[in-house]
Amino acid sequence: MTKLSFIVPVYNVAPYLRKCVDSLIAQDYEDYEIILVDDGSTDDSGTICDELAAAYENIRVIHQQNGGLSAARNAGLKVAKGEYICFVDSDDYWEENVLGGLMEQVEREKLDVLRFDYQNVRATDAGHLDARRLDYEVFEPNKTPRYIDRKNEIVDGETYLNTRMGYACYAVMFIVRREIVPEFKVGIYFEDTEWTPRMLLNAKRVNSTPKIVYNYFWRNGSITKVYSKDHIQKKIQSLMQVNLSLRNLLQHLNDKRWINGCIADNVFAILNNVATYNYESASYWIDIIKQHRMLPLQGYKIRKMTRLRYFVINFSPHLYCWLRHIRIKYLRK
Repeated sequence: MTKLSFIVPVYNVAPYLRKCVDSLIAQDYEDYEIILVDDGSTDDSGTICDELAAAYENIRVIHQQNGGLSAARNAGLKVAKGEYICFVDSDDYWEENVLGGLMEQVEREKLDVLRFDYQNVRATDAGHLDARRLDYEVFEPNKTPRYIDRKNEIVDGETYLNTRMGYACYAVMFIVRREIVPEFKVGIYFEDTEWTPRMLLNAKRVNSTPKIVYNYFWRNGSITKVYSKDHIQKKIQSLMQVNLSLRNLLQHLNDKRWINGCIADNVFAILNNVATYNYESASYWIDIIKQHRMLPLQGYKIRKMTRLRYFVINFSPHLYCWLRHIRIKYLRK
């Protein structure tokens, strides 16, 4: 059995793909494979995948019709041979020569899950949309210290979720034992937020490392930065679907802090999006929120929410949406 499988979903990332794969090849470790899942790309990404597979014995390619990020990750999981799994987005890249140290910790501590740090990078003004010439710079280094408890302590997944997880729960920040990796929910945004707690609750031995491993490439066009009416509608629907999944987890938990905080954060985001972009649907979404008993919000560990907003939402979500809507209308004049 291969020790580790990198699963890399690929969709129209021709300018960035070689940088990503080159960074995975440049590791101080040998027992791993790279699975490139071409998710129906319409640019040269599929061809680049085949060229890379021809050049390196440990690279395999899957070509499939476009199904989205979750479907591509699930396809990679079905064929992965690794004892451990690590997801990488194809426009991002790893630091060189870090995998050996990570796998040494995983094996020494007999971990189910190891979480590592990341930083945000962007293309410099001198960068070119050429895979071999694109220049990068770090603009948000060491992104996660305030989210990760630095204790070198092995804990179970529920303890880690509630005491050390924070809200930065990206799937690309973990090395995970294959047998506990759940599939991703297909057809939604924020799939990592829905997947991460399910994954962690399967784990008995979890730890972190402060090592910066992952470089997240910040570029325009991200799903979370699109403001068309259709995207906003899907964003609201996805937040609700994530919350419904999280509510299903509550009955299995002794410590409910992280789940309740995440549900509250998502309710806040739903109301803000409704009030800002689709105010006529406010009553519809508030009724659904109440129907599924997501109010009153539980706990106060919610980013970007002041205590006043927290109080107003619990007192009257209709009032909160109206006040937010009036403020946005005033600012747009």
